[in-house]
Parts: sequence; C-alpha cells; structure tokens
Amino acid sequence: YRSRRMEDIVKEARWLAENGVTELVVVAQDTTRYGEDIYGKSMLPELLTALCEIDGFKWIRTLYCYPERITDELLDVIAKEDKLVKYLDMPIQHCDKTILKRMNRHGDRDTLTALIKKIREKIPNVTLRTTLITGFPGETEEQFEELCEFVKEIRFERLGCFAYSPEEGTPAEKFEDQVPLKVRERRSEIIMEEQMIISDSLNEAALDSEVEVVCEGFDRYAECYYGRSQSDAPEIDGKIFFLSEDKVRVGEYVKVKIDDTMDYDLIGSKM
Repeated sequence: YRSRRMEDIVKEARWLAENGVTELVVVAQDTTRYGEDIYGKSMLPELLTALCEIDGFKWIRTLYCYPERITDELLDVIAKEDKLVKYLDMPIQHCDKTILKRMNRHGDRDTLTALIKKIREKIPNVTLRTTLITGFPGETEEQFEELCEFVKEIRFERLGCFAYSPEEGTPAEKFEDQVPLKVRERRSEIIMEEQMIISDSLNEAALDSEVEVVCEGFDRYAECYYGRSQSDAPEIDGKIFFLSEDKVRVGEYVKVKIDDTMDYDLIGSKM
C-alpha cells in the first residue's frame, strides 16, 4: 500500500485528458487507503475532486473500495460530482462474521447491509459490484446458505464469485479445515446461478430505457457495434450491443435504446 503524491497523479491524468482519453479509471489494491502513508489519512475524496476539475474527462470510475473504509465524505463526493460515474466496486468476499475474521477482514452481514443501504440512499441509481469467495477454509454449509440469502436480499447489480484457491505463503493455506475442491466449486456455481436470476430481472427492467454508451468497437460476426454504459467497468462487466445506421467511432458516446437482453449483456439501437 504505497501511494503516489496527488500532484503526480493529477499531472498524469491531465496529460491523458489532453491526449484524448475521456474515461479515467482510478484503481489500486485498496483504493480507499489512498494517501494514508503520505498524508496520514485517506485522501481519496480530495483526489477524486481534483481529477473532476480536469477538462476532457467524461467518466471517472473508482475500483476496489473496501467496505470498512467507505466514508460519508467519499459517498458525498461520488454523489455530487457529475464526472464520477455512479458505480462502486466494493469487494466484500463474504458476509459471515467468522469467515471474514479468518480472512483478516472486518464486518458481518448486519454492518454490510447497513452500509449498502446507506450507499443506495446517498447515491440514487448506483451500480454496486462485489466479489465473493466460496469454500474458504472452515466454511460450513450453514455459513454458505447465509451467503446465498445475503446475495438474494441485497441484489447486487454486478457480482463475481470464485471458489477459494490456496495461495502459497498465506495463513489460510495452512488451515486444517480445508473445504473439498468440488464443494468449493459447486458453491461458487450456485451463487452465480442466483446472480444470473437477479441479473436477468435487472436487465428486463432496463428494456425500453435510453442509456449513454461509449463505443468500444464493431463485432464483425454479430454485425453490430458494442460498448459500455456507466454501469459497466472495462473488461469486467457486460456489454451493450447496438445497431446504427451511421458509422460510430471507437470512443464516441452515443444514446442507445435498449430493446433486448442476452445473458449479462444488453442489445439495442442507436437513437
């Protein structure tokens, strides 16, 4: 967790904007820790405010904000600044207090639920992304069932779930109560099946809506353009495929009317 000085980041961001970049992604191992080692406190709200003052950026996105460091100040900045997309990537890993403690993480289901409620109140129409791990050493069937219920209750807009994989040199690698690989993988599949149901429901609700899309290219096989909305991080989330009667440049922002869905993706036409 080593921060760069704010003036260096702003200088690089300004250079990117001057060279045609319109979407900026602010990312670190734990972005909410930014500045603690240099300035003695988290300076992420101040950094984001400074980046928003740079001409040229249309969207600024923040990834990897850990729940225990998400402050009211940060949420207020995201809600206030037009350039900050209403998207928050918050890796929680699990909701069970005992499992989280073994992961050297904080919180439990109640604190996470309260935080998510606050985020959605402060940032209307926010897209929440998270990542989960199933089969961490010691995870019981009851703890996994609680995780399933949590996913159903919260209805994250974006979610990825991975079966636990031992990493060499970590304390968890030496835990004796390892969960069998097949159980880990099956639990991960169950979570993703639940998320697919949620995603289908959210995509259905998006039908007939109009969204702003940044074009990322042309799919020769589907014979249509594709891109992303504010609700989709590059290389992580789904795509929006759209038809257009006129040529669309890569990097161009267009309005698309959504008229169909396909798994995690949306399909529409340029307006």
